[in-house]
This record gives sequence, C-alpha cells and structure tokens, in this order.
Amino acid sequence: MHEETVLWHLGNMTFHGKTLTMTWLVMAFILILCFLGVRHLTSGKPGKMQNILEWIIDFVRGLITDNMDYEKGRPLLAYLVTLIMFIFFSNVLGLIPNFTLNLFEHFGVEWAQLNKIFEGPSLMSPTADINTTIALALLSITLVLFLGIKHRGAKYFKHFIEPIPVFLPIHLIDLLAKPMTLAFRLFGNIFAGEVLIKVILMLPGIYVLPAIFPDTIWLGFSLFIGAIQSFVFTVLTTAYIGQAVSESH
Repeated sequence: MHEETVLWHLGNMTFHGKTLTMTWLVMAFILILCFLGVRHLTSGKPGKMQNILEWIIDFVRGLITDNMDYEKGRPLLAYLVTLIMFIFFSNVLGLIPNFTLNLFEHFGVEWAQLNKIFEGPSLMSPTADINTTIALALLSITLVLFLGIKHRGAKYFKHFIEPIPVFLPIHLIDLLAKPMTLAFRLFGNIFAGEVLIKVILMLPGIYVLPAIFPDTIWLGFSLFIGAIQSFVFTVLTTAYIGQAVSESH
C-alpha cells in the first residue's frame, strides 16, 4: 500500500503528498459528521448524529474526570474529542476500498500527482505514516509540558529530582519515552494492519468465495484495533496531562 511515495515540494520543504491528501479526507469527513450532528441541535429529542456526538463528548469527559480535576481539564475537552475522532477515522481509512481507482488516469488528471495518490487497491491511513504519529505525539507532550508549567509553575520541575536528585536522568528518559511510545505504538499497529491486508489480498485464490473469509475477518479485527488504538492514545494523553497538572502525593 506504500509502493511509491508521492512527494510534494514547496521551496526547500518536502511533503508526503499521499499522507497529506488522506489527512485532508479525514478532516473533511469529521467536519461533515459534526455539521450533521449539530445541524438540528436540540435539547429535546436529539437525532442519531447528535446522539453519537454527545456520546463521544460524554465518553471523553469521563476520561478527563478519571484523570484530573475536571475544572483543570475542561479546556482540553474539545482537543481530546478532536484527537480521538481524528485518530479513529485515520486508522480505518486504509480499510476502505478505493473506488477512485483509475478515475484520475481515465480523465488524464496528473495535477499534484493525484493519479498516483489514488492508485492501488485501497486508500491509506494517515496514521500508517510515522510522520503523522510523531506529530500527534509531540503535540500531546508539548501540551503536557505547557499545562504542567501553567498549573504548577516552578513546582512542576521539582518532580524531576524526586525522591532524590540522582533520579533526574531517569525522569528525563521517561519524559522522552512518552512521545516515542505514543508514536511508534500507533504507527506500528496501523501500518502492520495495512501490510497484512495486502498480504491476504496476494494469497492464491483470494477471489474465490472461501478465500474471502480471511480478509473479512482481518478487516473486522483491524477495525477493532483502530478503535482501541485511538482510545489508548487519547487516554494516555489525558493521563500524562493529569499527572502534570496534579500535585504530587
């Protein structure tokens, strides 16, 4: 699913065209989903989309309450709701068959290499690119540091030398390990899922009816993994922030 890397160049900067395109697709889908959810916003009998959005918000609010004082975590609600939705839909995008196959080639469209970006048996998950997961992890750890300093001031740095100053290197390694584990856990699970789907599609006789079942089972399992990984990333981000803003005991 990643046979060819489409690169876009802007000055001295290089961007992964396929990753950016898939990211924009996920962003557009989330915007449409939220628009449909609030289009007929009511405090009476809500529609199905409003119910779904309210359930997501209540779920994330519960994560915040479990990890910190809600008054401190309330400003994070919008960010964490966006984070869990973005990661989930990014994770499952690569499981969707690519119905635009050969569409751009048919009309001779080569602008921004779209004919290459959309070729292949399926779309691509943005989180199957290590650049995306590292960016999300760095954003989360930056938020941890910022809020830790904001709520605790200079006291936040005290925990780096607790219980004794000799533990400083260990605490620094722990701080650096947090974004690395967030990024590589998410990337590894989603990338491996896409690779396995491709391997299954290459099996002999895969288009014979009995051979469809392995692919169907793996698609269902990948959907489950996508949901779990979005939850894990969000709950760990919430837990790290909760540790940063809470007083040590």
